[in-house]
Amino acid sequence: MLARNALSALKHGLTNTSNSRLIHSSGVLGTKVAVVLSGCGVYDGSEVHEASAILVHLSRGGADVSMFAPDKNQMHVVNHTKGEPMEPNRNVLLESARIARGKVEALAGLKAQNFDAVIFPGGFGAAKNLSTFATEGTAMSVDSDVERVLQEFHTAAKPIGLCCIAPVLAAKVLPGCEVTVGSDQEEGGRFPYAGTAGAIEAMGSRHIKKNVTECHVDSKNKIVTTPAFMCETAVHEIYDGIGTMVKSILGMAK
Repeated sequence: MLARNALSALKHGLTNTSNSRLIHSSGVLGTKVAVVLSGCGVYDGSEVHEASAILVHLSRGGADVSMFAPDKNQMHVVNHTKGEPMEPNRNVLLESARIARGKVEALAGLKAQNFDAVIFPGGFGAAKNLSTFATEGTAMSVDSDVERVLQEFHTAAKPIGLCCIAPVLAAKVLPGCEVTVGSDQEEGGRFPYAGTAGAIEAMGSRHIKKNVTECHVDSKNKIVTTPAFMCETAVHEIYDGIGTMVKSILGMAK
């Protein structure tokens, strides 16, 4: 009977949503952390390895995690085997559910008063779906709920974590803050998106050079950032850098 039930669940894609947060946590639940996704896939959504690394480190830290994403269409959908746009378009929330194993809520429902910290993984979705940085650069606009969430957590003096390209969100919404995307020089191709550092400075914030395994802590604004896949390097170094970010956020949230 149990085997038949398991096969039926697999066949029909059934999910158990009764304990929605336990899938993201382990042990005694402590710090309440919101993770904001932007889809599923590096070129048009959240970078999957970054999102996974964040969840692993939060789980190891005993955090109580809830996941959120905007309920709207993506800027576009990219065929990840060709790097080219494709049809039809997809919904950011529905695509984010692939990473969250179905347990994701609309970003409109995220309130800083209900959480101790918030973290934004990178991926081009942060520059396409959470903002228009990919198409408008420093003149970009930020999704209204993303802007609200960043301002709410900042006003409440609660930690904000961002990795990879996502620090541009804080640079735009919270000018004067300090963030890192790694280096302001390409360093022979090691940091292919180094120009982002100049954009951060142009938006009135300060870029701090950091190695991929490090994070930068802006203590005044409680913003913690790490380069992640802004650097061309081994996956375990991305994982380690995100670990330093998450550890700093959890320590700051206590």
